[in-house]
Amino acid sequence: MPPPTIAFDAMGGDFAPAEIVRGAAQLSLETDLDIILVGDAPRLTALLGETSHNAERIAVHHAPPSPPGASPSSSLFEAARLVAQGRADALVTAGDTGALLRACMGTMQLLPGVEKAALAAVFPTELRRGATGDPFSLILDVGASHEATGRDLVTYALMGAAYARIISRNPVPRVALLASGAGAEREHPAILEAEAELREVADIDFLGLTEVDLIPLGTADVIVTSGLLGALTTRMLEGVTQTVLDLARYAYQERLSWRLGFTMVAGFLRQLKRLTDWEEYGGAPLLGFDRVVIRADRRSQARAIANAGKVASKAVVRGVPRAIAERLAPVSAEPQLAAEG
Repeated sequence: MPPPTIAFDAMGGDFAPAEIVRGAAQLSLETDLDIILVGDAPRLTALLGETSHNAERIAVHHAPPSPPGASPSSSLFEAARLVAQGRADALVTAGDTGALLRACMGTMQLLPGVEKAALAAVFPTELRRGATGDPFSLILDVGASHEATGRDLVTYALMGAAYARIISRNPVPRVALLASGAGAEREHPAILEAEAELREVADIDFLGLTEVDLIPLGTADVIVTSGLLGALTTRMLEGVTQTVLDLARYAYQERLSWRLGFTMVAGFLRQLKRLTDWEEYGGAPLLGFDRVVIRADRRSQARAIANAGKVASKAVVRGVPRAIAERLAPVSAEPQLAAEG
């Protein structure tokens, strides 16, 4: 198999296009991937001229600047179109989630059995999982759609488990539904419906309902929820981690006694910072489409963009969309069988 080709939306994100170009340039020097930078060609070409890169590995594809307020941007839509047409194998963007979803819906196909795509997020935990010792739990959906039916939640669980098997080499992922209330009797009907169905799935270890405060322990490898709750959960978890680091920094600067205490836990805090460094893992997948799509954080700079490209490459090489389609095949056939019966 030839090296994958990764299409980057070079105009998406807080630090685009300069940091997107720098990240792609770094990737061209570190890997044998082929890279397409999609966006305002004169600007991208000028930025490449200022950055060390492997010119044999990077091409620039022009997308005219978008009118103010346009969504998705022309660069994002064009990058998605290149992937949908098979001219690139994966899409990477740090652009807006809603715009990404619209671009993919306008160019790509949802896999059979998928009614709504799911945006995933990764969160570091105490436990390691799979043959790769992966420290991350996968949380989905975290914003592709606000509401989810019971069938959507089951589909998310199966897609997330398939991704964990492939990327983390985790043969039997532990899956949990994120509880939204104080007890099962108060849960949304969709959650209870999904819980009943997931208990019958043979190739996952279904744990039932879990709470937000249990996610960092790593009890579950895949946490499934609706997009609105997922988005709120990931923001809260990120905020708690950042607060711990900020308090430690304040304590170190404020008093000698606190500084001595900080020294005792410095190793732990360094480990916490390393584990929660989102630039290290680059990006997370948008699952449910027939192509590989990776969304990087909007704050991404060069290192995060390069790592997002590596995540995309791994997903292409290991055939993530195909594996998800195969796992969903029995589910997608159920309505047809019922109709025929």
